[in-house]
Amino acid sequence: MRRRITWYEAGILSMVVAALLFAAGCGKAEPGKPGTPPQASAKDEERVTDAMARGIQFLHDNLKPDGSWENHPGITGIVLLSILKSGNGYNPEQDPFIRKPVSYLLGLQKANGAIYEHELANYCTAIALQALIATKDKKYEENVKKARGFLLGIQLGEGQGYESSDPGYGGVAYSDDNLRADLSNAQTFADAIKAAEDSGLEKNSDAWKRLVVFASRCQNRSESNDQKWASNDGGATYSPWESKAYEVDLPDGRKGLRSYGSMTYAFLKCMIYADVKKDDPRVKAAYEWIQKHYTLDENPQMGQQGLFYYYHTMAKALSAYGDDVLVDAKGVKHEWRKDMIDKLLSLQQPDGSWVNAKDRWWENRPVLVTSYVVLTLEELTEKK
Repeated sequence: MRRRITWYEAGILSMVVAALLFAAGCGKAEPGKPGTPPQASAKDEERVTDAMARGIQFLHDNLKPDGSWENHPGITGIVLLSILKSGNGYNPEQDPFIRKPVSYLLGLQKANGAIYEHELANYCTAIALQALIATKDKKYEENVKKARGFLLGIQLGEGQGYESSDPGYGGVAYSDDNLRADLSNAQTFADAIKAAEDSGLEKNSDAWKRLVVFASRCQNRSESNDQKWASNDGGATYSPWESKAYEVDLPDGRKGLRSYGSMTYAFLKCMIYADVKKDDPRVKAAYEWIQKHYTLDENPQMGQQGLFYYYHTMAKALSAYGDDVLVDAKGVKHEWRKDMIDKLLSLQQPDGSWVNAKDRWWENRPVLVTSYVVLTLEELTEKK
């Protein structure tokens, strides 16, 4: 029987470290003052530390003997990434339960650098790449370089016969045999490429420039989007062809693609990662949409569908944007980190997991959703 790791055995030190991370991420500040994070109470620090600990314990307890979670490389990569980035210092050298999923992912790496089993080659590789980088183990450098090379090679561009005028130019699809790009995969690609660059690999400016072209064609801003469906609310859709929030009738009689929360935050994150400035009209329009639709009760225009994916994307996007206080369209100031922490902790299940009652996009799987939340809490409390 696998021995259960208890958090008391892990020692008080891990709780102190996590608490310090929380304090560093939230800092001491005057509440509501833009540019300064809110002050965290000792009680809040303890609540976050405990929530993350119980979430990771749940994930650990659901590790399969082959080193996977859910027998799926994509889910395995997300879980592994969440544990490695949790601030507890886990690494393959010291922790056997980390070695197993790392070995599982490496065993799936193909000659071309992709890391997947049967499907979703691009998505699985992007997630696995981030997890391998998060090990901070030099012996995986070649695996990281190969995976990154694969991802850069599958971004839709001139190599696949695309021209900059084509709607999918600069995008990324789920797999290398699927040329229908979408913004969800594009943001996962962006996360992976940025993680590789942050780890010391050279920056590929051309890849970021192409990504900006694609992302701009997913935004409802007709001045910068040449697609016929584009309106001007500033939000973003799933792709230049589709919105998961469906079509909308525009005042001029056209059929538009409805903007929604998770993709608008994905758009904002991609633009910031690509070094597009905050005063760029596209970024300003997206942020104004966010101000109008600020909420933690739902994924705007999608209700409860994809809610935890929304939380994770929202946290990363607003963190990248850099304002610690968000002023909504009504002038109300929101300490969004504290708001999100309170919301997430209120949704934790007795067994330490999180889950969505709405099953779209696999959010009825507690292992996946718990990983999203641990990653989100890590983002909310990480010192920048």
